[in-house]
Amino acid sequence: MFQAARAVTRINRFIGRWVSLAVIFLFVFLLIDVIMRYLIGRPTIWTSELATLIFGGYAILGGGYLLADRAHVNVDIFYGKLSARRKALLDILTWPLFLLFVGVLLWQGWVIASDSIGSLERSNSIWNPPLWPTKLLIPVAAILLLLQGLVRLWADIRVVMGLPVPDDIFGSPASSDHAQDTQEIHP
Repeated sequence: MFQAARAVTRINRFIGRWVSLAVIFLFVFLLIDVIMRYLIGRPTIWTSELATLIFGGYAILGGGYLLADRAHVNVDIFYGKLSARRKALLDILTWPLFLLFVGVLLWQGWVIASDSIGSLERSNSIWNPPLWPTKLLIPVAAILLLLQGLVRLWADIRVVMGLPVPDDIFGSPASSDHAQDTQEIHP
């Protein structure tokens, strides 16, 4: 189980690091658009649409990475004051909501992606780029998020049981709230 959890976390972190570089491309494409529009007076037909497609992939593929490092936004009014064990218990109790969300994302994402792939969907703009590769990322990202969610559930169960959670599988001591009450191990 440790090896599978470690592999899922490594994959999500690897993808997250590479996808984070998309921000650089977004900046460059939007800068080109501004330069072409305001300095040269001839706007491009492709930069803003390409930036939108890149941002779509960036936003959807970041979910597993964020979950691996517990970087999703939380409302900490009550949660932040709980012990690590109680946080883990609350996470376990709310996991069915996560599963419902990811299940719908996977199901509907697959419907959207398969329809788009089946018709080789393209944009209606003059540039006319293919849309199906970006839409295919929706179910792929849902699978990565689901796998990382299973790793998180497993880690939370270990915390509730008083067992250590390896930091290389799920967060580091600095980023994981659950590490406070557990001893770090590396099996």
